[in-house]
Amino acid sequence: MHIDDDVYFDRFKNDYSFGKDKRITTKTNFKNTFSENNKFTGRFVVIWVQKQSEGKIKLGVISSKKMHNKANKRNFAKRRIREIFRRLSPYLKDNYNVIIVTRKSLLTSSWRDVKKELIDLLYKANVITVNNYKKIIDD
Repeated sequence: MHIDDDVYFDRFKNDYSFGKDKRITTKTNFKNTFSENNKFTGRFVVIWVQKQSEGKIKLGVISSKKMHNKANKRNFAKRRIREIFRRLSPYLKDNYNVIIVTRKSLLTSSWRDVKKELIDLLYKANVITVNNYKKIIDD
C-alpha cells in the first residue's frame, strides 16, 4: 500500500483508538456502575450499564481467575472484548459506563458469536439505538 493512497489516510480520520479516556479505571467508577444493578446476562459475557450525565462512553473489562487460571487466557478474552467494543464504538451512545465480565465459554467461542451477543446485550441495555442496531446487523 502506498502512503499517497487515500485509503491509507481514511483509517486515521475517525478516532477508533482505545485510550484511557474511554476506559473505566478507578475503583469508585466500578463500584458506582455495579450499584446501579442494570445487569444483562449472556452466554459469553455479563454486562453492567450506568448512565452518566456527560462524557464519552467508557468500558471496563473484568476477567477473573474463576474464568481461567492462566493469565494468557484471561488476557485473550479481554483483548477480544476490547477489540469488539472498539469497532462498535461509533454506533454506541455517549454518556454510559459499561462493565463487561467475561465467562469461560468465551474462550472456545467464535468471534462472530461473541460479537453478536455483545451487540444484542448492548441493544437491550439501550446503549445502541434502533437505527444503529439495524445497520450493524445488516453488515
